[in-house]
Amino acid sequence: MSLGLKRISISLLIIYAFFCSSSFGQELSLKINGKTELESKIIDSLDYERRFRDFKELIKEKDKVKTQLFKLGFIENREISSNKSNDSTYLVSFSLNTRFKSIDIYYSKEIVSRKMISTISEDVYDDYFSIPFNSVESKLEFINTQLANQGTPFRTLQLMNIERKTDDTLKADLIVSEESIRTIDKIVVNGYEKFPRSFLKRYLKINRNEEFNLTEVKTKTEELNELTFASQIKSPEVLFTKDSTTLYIYLEKRTSNTFDGFLGFGTNETTNKIEFDGYLNLNLINNLNFGETLQLRYKSDEIDQKTFNAQVELPYLFGSPIGTQLELNIFKKDSSFSTTNQIAKIFYQLNSKSKVYGGISSTQSNDLLNGMSTTLFDDYDSLFYNLSFSYVSREKFEELFPINFFFDSEIGFGNRTVNDLRMNQSNIIFDTYKIFNLNQTNSIYLRSNGSFLFSDDYLFNELFRFGGINSIRGFEENSLFASLYALLNTEYRHKLSNNIYINSIIDAAYYENDLQGIKEKLFGFGFGIGILTNSGLLKLNYANGKNENQKFNISNSKVHISLKATF
Repeated sequence: MSLGLKRISISLLIIYAFFCSSSFGQELSLKINGKTELESKIIDSLDYERRFRDFKELIKEKDKVKTQLFKLGFIENREISSNKSNDSTYLVSFSLNTRFKSIDIYYSKEIVSRKMISTISEDVYDDYFSIPFNSVESKLEFINTQLANQGTPFRTLQLMNIERKTDDTLKADLIVSEESIRTIDKIVVNGYEKFPRSFLKRYLKINRNEEFNLTEVKTKTEELNELTFASQIKSPEVLFTKDSTTLYIYLEKRTSNTFDGFLGFGTNETTNKIEFDGYLNLNLINNLNFGETLQLRYKSDEIDQKTFNAQVELPYLFGSPIGTQLELNIFKKDSSFSTTNQIAKIFYQLNSKSKVYGGISSTQSNDLLNGMSTTLFDDYDSLFYNLSFSYVSREKFEELFPINFFFDSEIGFGNRTVNDLRMNQSNIIFDTYKIFNLNQTNSIYLRSNGSFLFSDDYLFNELFRFGGINSIRGFEENSLFASLYALLNTEYRHKLSNNIYINSIIDAAYYENDLQGIKEKLFGFGFGIGILTNSGLLKLNYANGKNENQKFNISNSKVHISLKATF
């Protein structure tokens, strides 16, 4: 190439680069008008973009406006002119023409039920329904979702044969593509492969060969978060092949074993010495990957009372919807009496939060004094048939207060036998609490608990026992005996951080001891603190207990310390 040609090429490149840089650096603007002032106002109300970096974006926005007008019912809108008024401004004119306000859609009842259509339209007839034209897209999406939930996720909807019916109404045929109903052929659990399969069938109620419904599957798997031993780590996924449907569920095993204990101490009014009491509570959950629960509890009270309790719960026996609960309780009060209680129940899980129980309990109590110093005690045997209901609602992502609402109630009918004399009895036991969250840091905790024994006469060794950290605070553990009692625990809780909270204690109780003719009101006042440590939740409560006619006495105060560790 000659020197002259090189100079010409370089000059052309410089000129081209100059004009290109000028063009790219210049901002373009768009103005869209209608044929009339009213049409222009309608277009302006769409609030479309007016400034662009390049011509391609400008054309894209103009086409978007055309689509928006179509959705508003101006299906005959058209562009009548497009002019460049200057180097950077483009003027576009539209003719909107007739606005169609509604559309009558003709459908087949064999494919789309009238009941389904009634949820989206108030004007439903045997062969067609009417809806506003501007809602066509959302209404058809709803129908498509419902059809997918019926096991046909790949069906498509189309409006065909669109025609004018009246001046402002269209008519069209709803065409639904044919597809065979999908069923779940395989369920794969990832992350926690040993997750008990009976929980898929009975707890989640997801089974093979049932119609596939993705919305329902997602709703059911959300209930996994109500389990203490497993949680969902991401939403389920589905793999469709030509002739099969595979559902993938993603879980992780959660640490759920707990060790709970407390140490309490107070001053003995008689000896003025500090006395200690406490208990140990061990819960082992799902260690065999069966969903089973084993609870062991041992308690030694400051007034020489000892309690041993063992409970095992086995859900979904042999893959059935029925589970069982077995319990053994042994109680001994100094050298006065001992009581052994055996309970056997079967239960049915209504849903992720609720269970109903039915069972039998047998009690044998022995008078260790042999009637030498009192007539309040006696040997007896009792047999009760029980019905109970429980409800537990958990708080997601909450470590300090994982249970937001709890309710448990039981009613029993039976008899007690003393020296071959049988007496009919009945009882009611309930326990419930609820946390009311005022905001992220403040909440109110309310708990109500009570037991009622209905009988013509009573023995001291069959009465209910209450008092202490898990009952009315400020009193010795299980120091109060009652034929009936009801109590209310209240706490105002304030979170200092995600791991620390402080709380008030205001407790009240009423109890009756028909054997000794006691009717009394009790109160407990104090404060507490809870700290979530690496070992578990450490709680310290200070409370002072009194009856309604008693003055406060600092020596009656109780300090309770407990640690609930998860492992």
